[in-house]
Amino acid sequence: MESESIVYGCIRDWPSDDPELRRLRRETNRGVLAELPAGELWPFLGREMFSFCDLPGAGLYQTQVIHFGASYGAIEYEWNLWIEAFEALLKRLYWASAVVHLETELNGMHTFRWESDSGFHSPQEGGLRVRCAWEREGALRG
Repeated sequence: MESESIVYGCIRDWPSDDPELRRLRRETNRGVLAELPAGELWPFLGREMFSFCDLPGAGLYQTQVIHFGASYGAIEYEWNLWIEAFEALLKRLYWASAVVHLETELNGMHTFRWESDSGFHSPQEGGLRVRCAWEREGALRG
């Protein structure tokens, strides 16, 4: 049986005093996620693995938080391709920070963080910056 990898994390927008701007950013992000392929995780990202709260007072205060998670068969062997797909998605979204946790049976847990140089990222804006922290907490137990 192939080893399993678990990938999960969140993408955070930034708060704004302008309700119209917040609405525009949330609608843009919702539309981008709706364009992801449904029903399968190939190539690596699928619509069903993403979720977010949409109603003020019901999980949405000022900052939109897009959370995601999926399990894969040994994704660490294709991790560079997964990162490329995730960064392509980030380039299309409004966000301030993103974090991805990769838990592998053989290599423990890795944490990847993206932070915008300006404090926020708008779609199709400049380059992305990633910082990887490797946390070896042992293998997944099953």
